Amino acid sequence: MLGMRLLLAARQILSVRRHRDTVPAPFALAISASEHSKAADYTAARLQVGRVDLVIDAAMLLILTLGGGLATLDRLVAGWALSPIAHGVVTLLALMLLMTLVGLPTDLWRTFGVEARYGFNRMTPVLYLTDALRSSLLTVVLGGPLIALILLLMRASGPLWWLYAWASWTVFGLSVAFFFPRFIAPLFNKFRPLEAGPLLDAVVRVMTRCGYAADGVSVMDGSRRSSHGNAYFTGFGAHKRIVLFDTLIERLHPEEVEAVLAHELGHFRLHHIVRRLVLSFASAFVGFAALGYAATRPEWFAAFGVPAPTAHAMLALFLLVVPVFLFPFSPLSGWLSRRDEYAADRFAAAHAEASDLATALVKLYRDNASTLTPDSWYSAWNDSHPPALARIQALTGPTS
Repeated sequence: MLGMRLLLAARQILSVRRHRDTVPAPFALAISASEHSKAADYTAARLQVGRVDLVIDAAMLLILTLGGGLATLDRLVAGWALSPIAHGVVTLLALMLLMTLVGLPTDLWRTFGVEARYGFNRMTPVLYLTDALRSSLLTVVLGGPLIALILLLMRASGPLWWLYAWASWTVFGLSVAFFFPRFIAPLFNKFRPLEAGPLLDAVVRVMTRCGYAADGVSVMDGSRRSSHGNAYFTGFGAHKRIVLFDTLIERLHPEEVEAVLAHELGHFRLHHIVRRLVLSFASAFVGFAALGYAATRPEWFAAFGVPAPTAHAMLALFLLVVPVFLFPFSPLSGWLSRRDEYAADRFAAAHAEASDLATALVKLYRDNASTLTPDSWYSAWNDSHPPALARIQALTGPTS
């Protein structure tokens, strides 16, 4: 897997550098040569950091499994003389903390090196540290009880423990999605209602045309951390909320924001969000079933450095190794996501002006320094959105 991912990254770097000095014709009037070359350099710089991440992650996987690191961590926690469930929770949380610390240098390099060099980072060291502490606290407060419940089910609910664990995971995921807009997101960002004016009028118009009712339209202070712009929908039922980054509002005209929201509403009206949720829970079902089967085969765990598997060691090892087995399915996942993006674009073109969406996308590609010339292999394996040129041509026609 590591070799394939490094190869894909190398192909992407080669592709963006090869086309660095030539702006694709459909973008020539909106994106300058200097902006295009900046996007190529920015993409390559991020990929360079990403390749270091890949090597570190692969090395850590080997150290924790075949190198006996996970067993060593387990023995260290055993010295605290905790109850079996508490032992498991502490071991798994310590593993998460360890992986976070290992990834810290490259994350700092990415944030205060690459992002800052290209003018995107607005994160201060204090804010970075505060975010890290809040995220860690949330992991303990929310993840700790969930881990404890799953470990308890693994120990006490018989052969079908994996089914009950999957049901618990599903309820947890739905609960987090439901409470996220009101209780979790405000821990990291400030939100204010969108003020009356042409933009709010445009938002109300597109919501009315698309038959969408929201609890509110909020503006988020995304500019505290980055100059990248975005918009998203969150919540369920009566608690659905539209969130606009303040950086997005600064760059786009009301009609362009209207078209972008029509695209996002397309995901909602075309049931993409529900389908993705169902697919994620179905994938989790398969994962828990596989873990339930693997739990009856100790030799599977012994092969990965856990000779005497406990419930928490099995869970930890499974979480570490599963991404390796999921990697071959990345092109299918990416294809499904890109298909949904095309469908949402068509929905937006039917409920707003296609030209406004195309113009908004070009501005976002330019201002976010997104590459216009991705490698086809890399895109197939890694991109959740269609390539810029293909997406714009689908909206405006191949001759634009």
